[in-house]
Amino acid sequence: MPEKRAEVVWTGDLRRGEGEVTAASGVFRHVPISYGRRFEREPGTSPEELIAAAHASCFTMALAGLLAKEGHPPARLETSATVSIEPEAGDWKVARSELQVKGQVPGLDAAAFQQAAERAKEACPVSRALKGNVEITLEASLVPASVAV
Repeated sequence: MPEKRAEVVWTGDLRRGEGEVTAASGVFRHVPISYGRRFEREPGTSPEELIAAAHASCFTMALAGLLAKEGHPPARLETSATVSIEPEAGDWKVARSELQVKGQVPGLDAAAFQQAAERAKEACPVSRALKGNVEITLEASLVPASVAV
């Protein structure tokens, strides 16, 4: 199976230092990271935002595959993931990943969409990596094809 890789270069201590993260694929290069970006809402990314991107992507792909396998390929899926970090025992912990998905799936009702989303949440490899350590919640809503998602 393919391996994915990212690299970080960091200089300085935690609070005043800074670094850059680069994906080996080249999809992003030299993206600034720092304490302020992570904990003080300065513009930029953080490890938690990258986990959120990974979780939203993985879940959405799992849901699309599951729906198609069941004969209901989605017309459109829009997913967001919000990852929270909280203090725990004098340290920090990724505590929660909240998934929200809106979908347009011809021929499927809201209950079936919710069930498929729950199964995709359990099957997604990122969910499986987080399971047991991070609370994962899901809000799924089916949107009629006549409404923009």
